[in-house]
Amino acid sequence: MTDFTGKAALITGGTRGIGLGIAQEIVDRGGSVCITARKPDELEEAVKTLDPDGTGRAISARGSADDEAHQQEAVAQTVAAFGRLDFLVNNAAVNHLGPVAELSTDDWDRTIGVDLSGPWYLIRAVVPDMITRGRGSIVNITSVAGFTAPLREGPYSASKAALHSLTRTVATELGPQGIRCNSVAPGLVWTRFMEKYEEQFRPELERTPLGRFGQPDDVADVVAFLVSDESRFITGEVLNVSGGWYLRP
Repeated sequence: MTDFTGKAALITGGTRGIGLGIAQEIVDRGGSVCITARKPDELEEAVKTLDPDGTGRAISARGSADDEAHQQEAVAQTVAAFGRLDFLVNNAAVNHLGPVAELSTDDWDRTIGVDLSGPWYLIRAVVPDMITRGRGSIVNITSVAGFTAPLREGPYSASKAALHSLTRTVATELGPQGIRCNSVAPGLVWTRFMEKYEEQFRPELERTPLGRFGQPDDVADVVAFLVSDESRFITGEVLNVSGGWYLRP
């Protein structure tokens, strides 16, 4: 496994599920992390989980993922604490379920704000320092919903499809400066959201060749690969982590 000692990552939505799993993987490999979320109690608990000895290798920045000022402050806090920012993982997301004709404008705006505008704000914020250092790795956590047409997930699937496109544009524009950008598209991963809607999603296991829900670690291992030098010649890609539930043509 790649050793991340001396490396620092900023991970949005890092207090539970996939985000916490990614943060734990970075820390377990010797790296430092700044995690973001809205709830201070969840941030405090997650930081204690990541850094039980209080070494300072895990810090937090509180705020909403669709708040550009917060995103800029999170970047500043990361650099101030660790002296650098090597990896950005855009993981925070919301998914308002409902038929297109019944979802509200607020549902749409909130989803696009967190799932698409938030990553855009952060990418713009981290790129200048990465360009100066001539290297950096950005990973956007998207979804197989960005390839499919899931019922009741219109805003979410639209934002993830757009994030796939943004990933490719960032990779193309910033590759010459040594910056890579990729996406990871999870399928059915067992998180708090999946638990809440288990009845709706459990029948999909019959269509999953590996026959189980994914776990946060399944995604975290792929992210660790993509931010490491082991994937140094990979950029602009979307890697599905769905157990075969969705197979790209």
